[in-house]
Amino acid sequence: MTRKRRPPACWLTDMDGVLVHEGNALPGAAEFLARLIERERRFLVLTNNSIFTPRDLAARLVRSGLNVPEELIWTSALATADFLSSQLPNGSAFVIGEAGLTTALHEIGYTLTDTNPDYVVLGETRTYSFTAITRAIRLVQAGARFIATNPDVTSPSPEGPLPATGSIAAMITKATGAEPYFVGKPNPMMFRSAMNRIDAHAESTVMIGDRMDTDVVAGIEAGLETILVLTGSTQASDIARYPYRPSRVLDSIADVVALI
Repeated sequence: MTRKRRPPACWLTDMDGVLVHEGNALPGAAEFLARLIERERRFLVLTNNSIFTPRDLAARLVRSGLNVPEELIWTSALATADFLSSQLPNGSAFVIGEAGLTTALHEIGYTLTDTNPDYVVLGETRTYSFTAITRAIRLVQAGARFIATNPDVTSPSPEGPLPATGSIAAMITKATGAEPYFVGKPNPMMFRSAMNRIDAHAESTVMIGDRMDTDVVAGIEAGLETILVLTGSTQASDIARYPYRPSRVLDSIADVVALI
């Protein structure tokens, strides 16, 4: 039986490829955010990037011409911290990552340690250390549970793709035989934790993304209406390759404004 949807009251939107591209606001992004505020719609901007804190990301968006308060930004690092807090409050973790991840874990009362931690938590960083990866492998082998912020194997840069969390996770898995639990997209848990933050309900929430294999599939699995915009990773010619479909396919975020 198909669930009856209600008019959208809450909106989740990916950041890169939907609102911005390489530090520049995409056409319609400012108008989209302004319409959400004008209509008093609850919303969050989501990203799998675990490097930056919400405050850092808010500042970067301002430089691109978009004003998003830090409390309306939800990262895979925050989702990971939310998950760990629900699983083992005030636990301990050995962390490979940057300020976005370490700050999120500190804020939930986690102790960061390389001595007998409850978890090894892997996030994205621009300076992966062979020493830290070796330590992570040995801790996982000793019984620490393995968590990763997201499965993305590469991240973009002006020079070309960079190895990201998924690539380093594969290295640790190959050495230990332990598969990580990925919290970020395409795990719908990231959406559910975001929805809890703004008191949203699946039947009246829309997810906007630029990737079929993360944004759209996770939105479908979370029971959300989904909108694919064609300003990022997935192109119109790619859609037919997937066994699932978004609720709508639009050229850009500019076309979403009229739907709010």
